[in-house]
Amino acid sequence: MTTLDVARIRKDFPILERDVHGHRLVYLDSAATSQKPRPVIDAMTDYYERYHGGVHRSVHTLGEEATAAFELARQKIARFVNAPDVSGVVFTRGTTEGTNLIAYSWVRRRLGPGDEVLSTEMEHHSKIVPSQMATKDSGATLRYVPVTDSGELDLSRLDELVTNRTKLVCVTGMSNVLGTIPDLKPIVDAAHTVGAIVLVDGAQLVPHLATDFQAIGCDFLVFSSHKMLGPTGVGALVARPELLEEMDPFLGGGEMIRDVSLEGSTWNDIPWKFEAGTMMTAEAVGFGAAIDYLAELGMDNVHQSEVQLSRYAIKALTDVEGVVLYGPHDPERRCSTFSFNIFDSGELIHPHDVATIFDGEGVAVRAGHHCAKPLMARYDVPATNRASCYVYNTEGDIDALVESIDKARVFFSR
Repeated sequence: MTTLDVARIRKDFPILERDVHGHRLVYLDSAATSQKPRPVIDAMTDYYERYHGGVHRSVHTLGEEATAAFELARQKIARFVNAPDVSGVVFTRGTTEGTNLIAYSWVRRRLGPGDEVLSTEMEHHSKIVPSQMATKDSGATLRYVPVTDSGELDLSRLDELVTNRTKLVCVTGMSNVLGTIPDLKPIVDAAHTVGAIVLVDGAQLVPHLATDFQAIGCDFLVFSSHKMLGPTGVGALVARPELLEEMDPFLGGGEMIRDVSLEGSTWNDIPWKFEAGTMMTAEAVGFGAAIDYLAELGMDNVHQSEVQLSRYAIKALTDVEGVVLYGPHDPERRCSTFSFNIFDSGELIHPHDVATIFDGEGVAVRAGHHCAKPLMARYDVPATNRASCYVYNTEGDIDALVESIDKARVFFSR
C-alpha cells in the first residue's frame, strides 16, 4: 500500500518552519483553511511578475497569456473531479458563493408553495442559510435528514423524506465537524427517482478523497480552493451543463453578456454567463497549481494516509480521560477531522478556553460551532474543539495535541 512521504511533503510548506510562542507550529486547522505549498506560492508570484493581464478582454500578449492560464485552471478542475464537460465548471469565490448561486438561480426560479428542499442536520451554514432564504422566498418547505448519536446520517426514513414534492437535495460529501463520509449513493438514487436535483457540498470531500462527479451522479458539486492547498477567494461550481444553460445569471456586469443595449441584454455562453466582472486570475492559477500538487501525490494515497492517521488519532483521543470524541470511530467512515470536548467532573471545559491553552503550546485548532450550530444543538453542546489534519500532519502532531489536552485538563482541574 502506497502512502505519503509526509517528511518530504512538510518541506514544501514554508509556514511549518515557524515557531509559535516558543514551540514548533502544530497546524491542526486545515478544515478551516489549509496551508500552501511552495509550488502554489511560486505559481501565483510568477503570474504577477510575468503575465498579469486582463482575462478575456485584452488582445495584447499579457492578456492572452493570462486568459490561457485562467482557462487552463478550469480544465484542471474539470479533470480532477471528472466533470462531464469543461463548460460545466464555473469559477466562484468559494463553496458559499456556489451554493448561493444555485439557491438564487435555480431554487428561487423553479420552486413554489408545496415544493420541498431536503437537507441534513450535518450541513454547514453555507448550505442551511441559503436554503432557508430560498425556500422562504419561494414558498417551498425545507426538511432535514437527522443525524445519529454516532455521527452518521440516519437514512432509515429516506423514503419518507424524499417524495414527489422534493425538488432539490443538499448534502455534504464530508462533514466539516464530525469528519463523517456519508454514503451518497442511496441519497442520489432516491432523489433522482422522484426527479429531484442533487447538490453535493464538496468543500471537505474534494480535498481528501478522489472525487468523481459523474460516478457520484450528482447534478451540482461545489468546493473551495483554500481547503485543498490553494489560495483563498476562489472555488468552483461543477454542474451538468444543461442545467447551467437553463439557469439565469447570478450576477450582472461585464463578461457575462453577449450583447447590451439600452433596451436589454443577452447572456454569454456557459460557463462565462456566471462569471461577471474581473475574475480572480492569480487565485485561479494558484488553484490549478494546488490541483497539480495533489494529483502528483495521488488522491488514493492522500486518503490511505488519512485512514492511518485517523486510526492513530481516534485511539489517542479516546484514551484520554474526560475527552468525548464526536463522530464515527471507524477510520474508514471518516476523514482526519476530529471534534471533541474535554469534561472535568462532568462539567464542560469551554472549547475557547481549551484552544487558548493549546495555542500557548503552538497547537492550532478551531474552537466554536464550526458554522454548524444545528449540529451543536443535536449534541447539546455550545461548541467543540476541532483538530483537522491534512497531507502535512504526522502522528507526532497528534501526540502534541494529546500533550496539550493533558495540560489543559491540569490547568482547569477542579
